[in-house]
Amino acid sequence: MVQDRPDVTPSPRRLDQIDVQFNDPGLISDAGLLLCATLADRLGVEKLVNESVWLGHGVAGACLPGRKVMTLIHGMLAGADSIDDMNVLRAGATETVLGHRVMAPSTLGTFLRAFTFGHVRQLDHVLDVAITRAWAQGLGPGELPLVLDMDSFVGEVYGYGKQGAGYGYTHKLGYHPLVTTRADTGEVIHIRNRTGSANTQRGAERFVDELLARVRRAGHRGPVVLRADNGFENHQLMKKLDRQGVEFSIGAKQSKTIRALIAEIADTAWVPVSDYSPDGEAQIAETSLKGWRLIVRRTRLTDPEQLALWPDWRHHAFLTNRTVPLTVADIDHRDHAQIELVIRDLKDQALAHFPSGHMHANSAWTVIAALAHNIARWSTLIGAPNAPVQTARTRRDQLLRVPGRIVRTARRWTLRLPARWPWQTAYLTCLSQIRAIPIRT
Repeated sequence: MVQDRPDVTPSPRRLDQIDVQFNDPGLISDAGLLLCATLADRLGVEKLVNESVWLGHGVAGACLPGRKVMTLIHGMLAGADSIDDMNVLRAGATETVLGHRVMAPSTLGTFLRAFTFGHVRQLDHVLDVAITRAWAQGLGPGELPLVLDMDSFVGEVYGYGKQGAGYGYTHKLGYHPLVTTRADTGEVIHIRNRTGSANTQRGAERFVDELLARVRRAGHRGPVVLRADNGFENHQLMKKLDRQGVEFSIGAKQSKTIRALIAEIADTAWVPVSDYSPDGEAQIAETSLKGWRLIVRRTRLTDPEQLALWPDWRHHAFLTNRTVPLTVADIDHRDHAQIELVIRDLKDQALAHFPSGHMHANSAWTVIAALAHNIARWSTLIGAPNAPVQTARTRRDQLLRVPGRIVRTARRWTLRLPARWPWQTAYLTCLSQIRAIPIRT
């Protein structure tokens, strides 16, 4: 009979009597990685990297890039945000639940430094195909509207040896990646690292062209809605989206022209917003600019003292070619802010740091971070499609950072996890659903 608990539980005064030894080769600190490793295996990610990334003969780290990328992915999922942190995967029997050989941090650093811009684009192709394969397993939007949120963010770096890092609009040293996410699932559809001094719109048109081509290759045939803030106000881009039949909702800067159009809106045209803060009031109205709808929300505080100090309305405008009702368009545009939750997750994982001094190495790290983020999201979406989307930290703490022991009895491997783990049902459900996916040959 296996005992459920130790015979004797040491009292706090006897904690010094516990001997500590790091000598069990069968223990795994992050045994829950089996979940994501199984999905990556079903999607054929390692083989896809081996077929797509060609660093050239004689280049250090060129041989079998798949296991190097998979080591980085699994290390990121375990919470590693630097190359040295990848050592966590070499502890105990962790390699057993990953399905590939774990590479040393020194090898991974050499591998990343061998990347050029073209090699980063090869990794981008891996992300492209991985999305297509995941959507083919029922994770795609089907014929429903696909809402995409585009934004940029500053990834801070520390130290002056980071190639390409610079000071942008936040006056903080770092890079300035461009990212697009899927609104309903939080997965990263497209991402590109840029120099820190890059303007928000730099490369946005080409980025959007690649984005739309990607979702079509992934099998989506329904309508597409692209949302962005006023940093991406670009009338040439809007005309291109219009011609391609893509609906957009993009913020408008408070230029002289926009302010004049807002001033011309009659007081009777403003519609009250019922779900606004009790400490203030909001109203919405619309006019037009170059054939597009210009929707404006104005807000102010209602407290008499504050109203006396700030009596004027604050205006927030956006341009759209959508034909939905005014209130629906306003609510949908404000929902664009949820992309910040995905950016928060990326920064809470691998993009807390950009570990290399080489620009292209950090760009490769950025794409791999997006791939790791997606694999984690897909793992829970497959097992619990109707559950609320978890944050990266919650998923890591509940499902991935599970201590375990790998044992073999009667020619069968068994991963022993803690009894009474609070989230064991969710874990086993997700693992069962992922294992039901056919293995790629």
